[in-house]
Formats: sequence, structure tokens, C-alpha cells
Amino acid sequence: MKITFFGATKTVTGSNFLVEGAGKKFLIDCGMYQGKSSLEEKNQEEFPYNINEIDFMLLTHAHIDHSGRIPKLYNNGYRNLILATKATCDLCSIMLPDSGHIQEMEVEWKNRKRKREGKKELPPLYTAEDAIKSLEIFKPINYDEIIEIDENIKVRFNDAGHMLGSSIIEVWVTENGKTEKIVFTGDLGNNDIPLLSSPTMIESADYLIMESTYGNRLHIRNDNKAELFLDIVSETLGTGGSVVIPSFAVGRTQEILYELNKLKERKNDEEFTKKYKHLMQTPVYVDSPLAISATEVFNNNKELFDYDVQEEMKKGDNPLEFPGLKFTKTAEESKMLNESNEPAIIISASGMCDVGRIKHHLKHNLWNPNSTILFVGYQAPETLGRKIIEGAKKVKIFGEEIAVNARIEYIEGYSGHADQEWLLNFIYSFFTKPKHIFLVHGEEQGQEDLKEKIIETTNIPVTIPEYAEQYSLDDSLVKLISKTNEKYKYIRLELIDRLETLKEEIEDMTGFIKEDINNNTKDETLLKVNDKIKELERKILEIVEE
Repeated sequence: MKITFFGATKTVTGSNFLVEGAGKKFLIDCGMYQGKSSLEEKNQEEFPYNINEIDFMLLTHAHIDHSGRIPKLYNNGYRNLILATKATCDLCSIMLPDSGHIQEMEVEWKNRKRKREGKKELPPLYTAEDAIKSLEIFKPINYDEIIEIDENIKVRFNDAGHMLGSSIIEVWVTENGKTEKIVFTGDLGNNDIPLLSSPTMIESADYLIMESTYGNRLHIRNDNKAELFLDIVSETLGTGGSVVIPSFAVGRTQEILYELNKLKERKNDEEFTKKYKHLMQTPVYVDSPLAISATEVFNNNKELFDYDVQEEMKKGDNPLEFPGLKFTKTAEESKMLNESNEPAIIISASGMCDVGRIKHHLKHNLWNPNSTILFVGYQAPETLGRKIIEGAKKVKIFGEEIAVNARIEYIEGYSGHADQEWLLNFIYSFFTKPKHIFLVHGEEQGQEDLKEKIIETTNIPVTIPEYAEQYSLDDSLVKLISKTNEKYKYIRLELIDRLETLKEEIEDMTGFIKEDINNNTKDETLLKVNDKIKELERKILEIVEE
């Protein structure tokens, strides 16, 4: 059996793995790259394998970084089955067309600029219509059911607790009379996610391909984050400001709605009651058509909710509904939110702030010191959300420079990903431990820290694969191919991305230095800055002359 890593290698997006065994070739996930432009450009590249040779695909869950290139795969001729849970199929039916719509809008904006520059127009990665067509090859399956692909390959989907329908996939492959088992975690859930059950513990594996998004982080626990959420919201509303929550339309939005509905049961003291009443008198807007549709999918898949939540719903208490909750369906309704002076809570996609209505809300609130931008999910490197969290003083939105004066908060405990403790616990829970672990879907430092912890506590060998590296999976793990040509394939794109970033940083530096000059900064300080700029000029000339 062989596995080649064509995505989510030392990064958190673009999940795509090719497995070869028992005469079959199949994919695990086909996700979109998100974040910095050098990553997103990878979405446009041809698939690095022959699509006509792929026999089937297993999809861990519906998030776009795992499913987002499926319509492209379909457009390129793939017509074999994609196996996924029913909830994943339901969510893909709204998320992939929404992604297609975003591709169309984004390329339309780029083409207006290219047209002015006399350049050839670009086609979208795929359209909403393309995405709808690709849904015909999805086949819904149930959790816990062993499915025989053929006499030599069996698979089972288990609840990953990450989002509705998310799966840990077990794959048994029999070759030469010997059966080996490989387990793909997909994205493992944070163990105290509202609504959803905890991730399934798997009994055994020969090989484990595991996510590592929070490989070196620990989340705050449920009770703390609920009270922290209420405090932040209450303080902001007290100043007359609004709370803007960039949220992933599927998963985090529904969990926040659940938390808002359940806050009243946390405490019963006078101060808490005062804050809670203020919250309940404040309108809460879910400003994302996709989140609205996703909430409907959640309501149609109640059997996947945590047992206690199901019991509450039988009593008529819908955790996704409460007084003051409003859904804005049209663009006009969304615009009206920013024209109102009434304090409000606005939950809007995308969660990383790179596309969608959230950019409009940030444009109208980031400059306001009375408002709060409250992050509740992972922010990939180079995204607008990551820049804001890391302390950017100014950001560009729709080409306009916006000052970051608002209060910036991040409640990490709302993440849908397991932290280091629970990633380790997942490994510890195996009765028969894996012979080897591959870490994917994480940033490099987090992966290195997690690798060290795993080896220290279990002695299990750990590999952090590079892009396009292929491994044979047998008793003596052997790396077959390290495709260095593939490894350096995107260096040109990375250079362009770095140059664009440098250009922006120089523009920012120019503004800061002009301010210093106008503010009569000491001559000695300006002299030091001048010397550093001369050194920068010298280094730039060295690069140009090479």
C-alpha cells in the first residue's frame, strides 16, 4: 500500500491524499487551498495524478478546505463515486455551490482589473452550476457501517465530532493475504463542542494520518468561554458598540447560537442576570445566506446531535432558536445593518474574513473604538483575520486602508479542532497503537511540537510529510519518492507573494516615517532610520543584480 500527500502538508488547507492498494487508487478529500495568494494559486494547477485512474473517493467532511476542489475534479472528468455521510452530502449541496458563486465573483473582480491592464480574462475555478452538477456522484452512507468496496478493501466512517457529519475514516486493505489498516482522522473535534458528540475513539490502526491544527495549543474549557463571551459582549454593548463575530457559516455559527440560548442556565447571580437580560434585549443577526441554509441542515439532522441536546429538543427547546435572533437573507438587509446606529451582535461569514459579507462589517466597525471584533475560530496565516489577531494597526479592505481601533478578542475554546491534549488522548486511546503516524493539516511549528510530544510519550515514529512525498506502508516504512521537482514547483508563486507583501510593508513604512518627520522626531533617530533604509536599498540592488 502506498500513500502520497498532495495537500495539507505543513499547512492547514488543501487536504488531498492519494492511496494505492489492492489494485485500486482512491482519494481521501479534495480540498481547496486558502490563505495567502501563493497557496490559493495552487487551486488553479492541474491535479498531480491521472483522474481517470481514480476508482473512488472518501470525503471526511464538508468544509471547503477538504471538499472545495471536488467540482474541479468533476469538470476534469471524474465520474466515480464520492462516499460521505448523509449530513456531509447535505452540507456539500449548499457549500459547494456557494463556493462556486464566490469563485465567479472573485474572478469577475480580478477580470475587471485585468481588462483595464489589457490582459486576458481568467475563467473561474468553477461555477455554482458546476458545483451542483458534481453532487450527482455523491453517495450518502451511515456512521459505523462497514462498507465493502470490493473483496480487498473495506471502509468505515466514524463520528469525528468536528462538525455535523464529519468523519474519522478507517480503511482496511488486503494485499498478498495480509490486511493492514490505515486511519484518517480528517479534522478531530474539540471534545466540548456544543451540539455534537465527542470524537469516536478508534481501537486499532497500523498507520494513522492525523490532523495537527492545534498541535501546540490548549483550549480554554466550556464554562470559561461562555462567561468570557458574555463579559465581552456586555462590555461592548455598554459602550454603545456592536460585536462583530467572523464565523464559519457551518459549525461555529450554530454552536454560538446554541451557547447564546444556553447561557441563561449557567448562573443565577444578580450581575450575571443583568448581563444576560441586556444580551437578550440586543438583536443577534446571522448575516450569511450559507449559515441560514446550514442551520436548516442542522435542524434536519438532529439525530447527530449530542444525546442531551436531543432530549432538550424533544421537550420543545430548539437550541438554535431564541428571542432576538434574526436572519438577514438579502444583500439589502445586510447593508442596512451597517447603516444602523443600534448596537447589535452580527455573526457573519467567512470565518477568516477573506470573502463574503464579513468584509463589509469589518470595514464599518474596525475603525470604531466602541465596537468589538470577536474571533471564535482558527485563522490561517496571511488571511485578513490572522493579520487582525496578530495586531495589525491598519488593514486593506476593498482597496481602502482601515485603521484597527476596535477591541479585538479571540476566544479559542470555540474552535472545532482538538487541542494538543485531545490529539494526544486520541492516540493514547488506541488499544493497538499505530506503527507510524503522519501529521498533516497544521502549521510547521505546531507539528514539530506535537511530533516531539508523541515520540516522548508513546515512542511511535512520526513523519511530517512534504508536498507530493510518497510512502510505502508495510512493516518497514520506506519513503519511495521525495518529488523535489514538485516540492519547488510553487517557488515562483511564493516569490510573487513575498514581493506583494514587501510592497505593502514598504507602503506602511513610508507612512510611519512621514508621520515621524511631521512630528519632529529627533534627528538622531531619523539618521538611524536613514542608515537602515540605505542598507535595504543595497540589499535590493544585490538581488536585482544576481
